[in-house]
Amino acid sequence: MDLVCPLCNGFKNIEVSCMVCGENMKDGGLVSDYYDDYSPYLPISITSRTDGYPSDQCVHLFYCPECGKDKRIAIQKERV
Repeated sequence: MDLVCPLCNGFKNIEVSCMVCGENMKDGGLVSDYYDDYSPYLPISITSRTDGYPSDQCVHLFYCPECGKDKRIAIQKERV
């Protein structure tokens, strides 16, 4: 069985409220996709080693479309 991120794979959605204005934040995807121009095209097995989080977590960037505040949230990977 493999460990996969339920958000990346569309198994789950989570709602996160902005800590500044209270609006629902949007999932901007993996934090590692923002490292440089080629990061989104690299295998997750490579980029997940550089984010400083345990390998059983996937770090997503949530952002507020209203005020622009962003927040990193570690999502626990699940076995499938």
